[in-house]
Amino acid sequence: MKKLPIGVQDFKELITDYIYIDKTKYLHELITSGKFNFLSRPRRFGKSLTISTLYYLFKGEKDLFKGTYIYDKWEFKEYPVIRINLLDVSTENEQSFKYGLLEIIKEEAKRYGITIENTNYKYAFNELIIKLSQKERVVILVDEYEKPILDNINNKEKAEKYREILRDFYVSIKSKDEYIKFVFMTGITKFTKTGVFSALNNLNDISLNKKYAQMLGYTQEELESNFKEHIKETAIEMKMEEKELLKNLKMYYNGFSFDGENSVYNPFSILRFFNERKFQNYWFESGSPSFLYEYIKGKKIRYEDLVKYPVSELDFSTREIEEANASIFFTQAGYLTFKGKEQYGMEYEYLLDYPNIEVKNSFSKMILEANYELERGKIKEINKTMWRSIKEKDIEGIIKEIKRIISAIPYNLHKKEESYYHSLIYTILASTGLNVTAEELTNLGRSDIVIEEDTIYIMEIKIDKSAEKALNQIKEMKYYEKYKGKEIYIIGININSEKRNIDEYKIEKV
Repeated sequence: MKKLPIGVQDFKELITDYIYIDKTKYLHELITSGKFNFLSRPRRFGKSLTISTLYYLFKGEKDLFKGTYIYDKWEFKEYPVIRINLLDVSTENEQSFKYGLLEIIKEEAKRYGITIENTNYKYAFNELIIKLSQKERVVILVDEYEKPILDNINNKEKAEKYREILRDFYVSIKSKDEYIKFVFMTGITKFTKTGVFSALNNLNDISLNKKYAQMLGYTQEELESNFKEHIKETAIEMKMEEKELLKNLKMYYNGFSFDGENSVYNPFSILRFFNERKFQNYWFESGSPSFLYEYIKGKKIRYEDLVKYPVSELDFSTREIEEANASIFFTQAGYLTFKGKEQYGMEYEYLLDYPNIEVKNSFSKMILEANYELERGKIKEINKTMWRSIKEKDIEGIIKEIKRIISAIPYNLHKKEESYYHSLIYTILASTGLNVTAEELTNLGRSDIVIEEDTIYIMEIKIDKSAEKALNQIKEMKYYEKYKGKEIYIIGININSEKRNIDEYKIEKV
C-alpha cells in the first residue's frame, strides 16, 4: 500500500514513494494551448505540487513521468526554469520585502552559475531572464503570487504599497516576452484589472474555466480508484460499510466547485482522514489564518449575507481583494464555493454556499465567536448538548439550547429581522457539525432550515407572528415531500422581537 503524501509538495519525491493522482492531462492541455497562465485556488489544494510538476516537465526529466498521461505526448526538452515562491519572502516591512525579492532572484541565478549585477529587485529579474535565455527561452513559475497582500488584508495602506512593488516586479514578465517559453502563476485570490497584473494583461486566467475545474483536488472517481486499500482498511477499522464511509466522506470533504457544475474533494482533508481514520476538521483547523477572525469581526459577517446573492465572474476582478465583498473573498479562500450556475444572456451567475460539513462547522464556530461574541468554551458546551439532544430526538432540548445561546448574545447585536434569526439559528446548528442546510430548495419553495441526519428536522422561522403560521407554511408548501420514507419532524418557530428570542414553537411528526 503506497504512502499518503501528507505535506509532500515535491513531484520527484511524491511520484517515487507515495500515492499520486495523475493530473498531467490538464498540464498537457495547458502547456500546449497557451503561454501565460494564472490559476487561483484555496490553500492546501495542490498549487505547489502543480508548480513542482511543471518544473520537472520543463527540466526534461522524462523518466519521472513514466505511467502518466503526458509521458508519450511531450517533448521533454530541458528549459531554464525560474521558480519564485513568495512564501519565502519576509513581509515585515517594505525594505525587507524588496530585499527578499532580490534574494530569490540571486538564488535562482546561482542555481545556473549566473551572477546578478543589479541590486534593484525589478532590474535583477530582467537581468536573470535575459541571461538565462541565451541557451533556451525561459519558463517562469510563481507560487503564492499575492501572499504579501493577503498578509496585510486588514491593513489597506500596507497592502497597497506591496501591490505596487509586486506590480513593478511582475511587469518584467510581459516586457521580456521574447525571452519566455511559458509562464504559470498561482495564488489564492484572483487579480483585478487595475491591481498587480494591470501591466500583465496577457495572462490567461483559468480559475473559472470549466476545462480546468478538476485540475486540483480529487474527483469522486480519483478517490475511489486511487485509495481503494485505504477505503477498505478504514471502513473495517471504523466498523462501517464502504458505501457508508464513502457517503460520509462526500458530505464532510467534497463539495468544492470552481465552475458551478463539477466538484472535488479537498486533498489535505482526505489524506489526513485516511491517516487519522476519524472525521475531523483537518483543512480548516490546519491553518485558518488569524486575520480571518478579525476579518469576520470587522465586517460583522453572517451567513445570510454571504449566500443571499449570486455572484458573477466580473465580481472576482472588479475590486482589490481587501475591498471586495466578503462573499468574494471567502469564495476564493475556499470557505464558500459555487453550488450552482445560472445563465442570463451572455453572463453566468453562481450560487454560493459552504462546500461541506467540515467548512460549515468550523466557519460557523468562528462566526459565533467573532460576530456574536460567544466564548469558545460556551460554543463547545453548546455543541455537546445539541448532539445529545439530536441523538435522543429531544427537539424541545434543541429549542431550549438555541434559546439559551440567543439570550447570551449582547442585546445591541440583535436585529429585528427574520433573516437575522434565520442566519443565527442556522449558524448555531451548523457549528455543532450537524448536516444542516438553509433555504433548502424543494419543487414548491424553500424551507428555512433542514437538519438531515438519520431523522429529518424541518424548521420554519417567523418573527412577531406565530409558531402555528410557521408550521402551516411547511405543510402548505410540502417541504417534507423530498424526504419521504424517512422519519420527519416539522417545527414552527416564532421569534418575539421585543424579547429578542424564541417565544413559541410547535412540533409535529409527519
